[in-house]
Amino acid sequence: MAGAIIENMSTRKLCIVGGILLVLQVIAFLVGGLIAPSPTTAVPYMSVKCIDVRKSHHKAKWLMPWGPNHCKKLKDFDEAVSRQIEANDIVFAVHIPLPSKEMSPWFQFMLFIMQLDIAFKMDNDLKENAEITLDVSLAYRDDMFDDWEEIAHAIEIRKLKCTFGSPKTVESEGRHYDCDFLPFMEIGSVAHKYYLINIRLPVNDRKGINVGIGEIKDIRLVGIHQNGGFTKVWFAMKTFLTPSILIIMVWYWRRITLMTRAPVLLEKVIFALGISMTFINIPVEWFSIGFDWTWMLLFGDIRQGIFYAMLLSFWIIFCGEHMMDQNERNRLSGYWKQVGPIAVGSFCLFIFDMCERGVQLKNPFYSIWTTEVGTELAMAFIIVAGICLCLYFLFLCFMVFQVFRNISGKQSSLPAMSKARRLHYEGLIFRFKFMMLITLACAAMTVIFFIVSQVTEGHWKWGDITIQVNSAFFTGIYGMWNLYVFALMFLYAPSHKNYGEDQSNGDLGVNSGEELQLTTTITHVDGPTEVYKLARKEAQE
Repeated sequence: MAGAIIENMSTRKLCIVGGILLVLQVIAFLVGGLIAPSPTTAVPYMSVKCIDVRKSHHKAKWLMPWGPNHCKKLKDFDEAVSRQIEANDIVFAVHIPLPSKEMSPWFQFMLFIMQLDIAFKMDNDLKENAEITLDVSLAYRDDMFDDWEEIAHAIEIRKLKCTFGSPKTVESEGRHYDCDFLPFMEIGSVAHKYYLINIRLPVNDRKGINVGIGEIKDIRLVGIHQNGGFTKVWFAMKTFLTPSILIIMVWYWRRITLMTRAPVLLEKVIFALGISMTFINIPVEWFSIGFDWTWMLLFGDIRQGIFYAMLLSFWIIFCGEHMMDQNERNRLSGYWKQVGPIAVGSFCLFIFDMCERGVQLKNPFYSIWTTEVGTELAMAFIIVAGICLCLYFLFLCFMVFQVFRNISGKQSSLPAMSKARRLHYEGLIFRFKFMMLITLACAAMTVIFFIVSQVTEGHWKWGDITIQVNSAFFTGIYGMWNLYVFALMFLYAPSHKNYGEDQSNGDLGVNSGEELQLTTTITHVDGPTEVYKLARKEAQE
């Protein structure tokens, strides 16, 4: 009778915890949907065609499109032809931001893509597989009257992928090609107020540089940066969640160390998952407001990679430790077949990220996709990582199937037990299934909200209320995985309840020093739990 009461109280506590976590999850989505603005903003920029007279007497290296010291401008290339200005003397200048505005460290990053306006002309047609060579420079200043300071300079090559929807005849001259956007620049911090981009298209007929690229009319850029309001909400969430996970992690490990036995593999993996979640949560981004840390994007990718690799490893070990078969487990080496693909896939994605964002630390105009070798290398890393991910999910699905099949088989032994013991074991199995359902729900919500954020316009409007879907996706999913890790450590922390000598030989059937724990494979100081011994016995039979 006492065991039944205890088990009912435990189930009631589980429902209460689940309800609290659900409320917190809804709050996490509402914070992004109702409080935070859209995560990013896209700003179009039209370059200004400047005449580079620096060779003769001009001392300024940088050409400004507007302002008190603006450059000498050209309306179009027809004017350049009439004035006998060579293509090598024309510079496309873009000032960031637009007039009367300033950039802010709260914007966190800047990503630029380029669009070329190329007109068809019979005597200057765009060749197939044409490549454009860009001589680009980036500078900054924090006062409108300061001199420009160079950040980066590079000569980059981009492949042109354009189509022409009309017949290439004289009547079609002047019509524009439909060209794909080109990756232009990515920088991992916005530490200065003003930025200036100068783009040159050097022409060399002998070397074939910028020959056969058609008649370029204009160069347009689209700048994408994070919204300052969203950054503040994001930082606030990180600042709040860091101590929350840290406290539960310390409490969880303290309860493990109070045990007379050594920690088992599942407990170690849950603790490692908590460490990886804390690593993501620590709001080091606050320092990016005062320091020019261009490596923050790469650092963020590494943190997320560590967490997701740890999460995938946990799912495998979580299923394996609940397998309830006769195989000896509780050793990481026993999972090398399942964890191996995770390690290989994570390593491939890390190398890919280092080849892209690692190089951009020195050259923000670099893109691995702009060359054939780089594209093949990037695709190779992504394909290998994809194959590893597929193998992983095959292993995971097979293990989940085995776990539920074994649990269903073991449940046939429960009716022969006393009522209290049966309720105890039914509670253990129920909690395992509960965590499996929560895991599937979290994974499904991540995929669903990602798809919704990609196919919607970015916000939903209900009367006077506007919900930012993309912001809700970021804050909601981020909060969800924090709550998932929190729930794991809370529910799988070892219990220190002692049911006394009067129950040690009664209906419950456990020793006075044996703890009731959520996991079915925890090994006590006195040996395996009763469920594990029962499973081993039937498996051997």
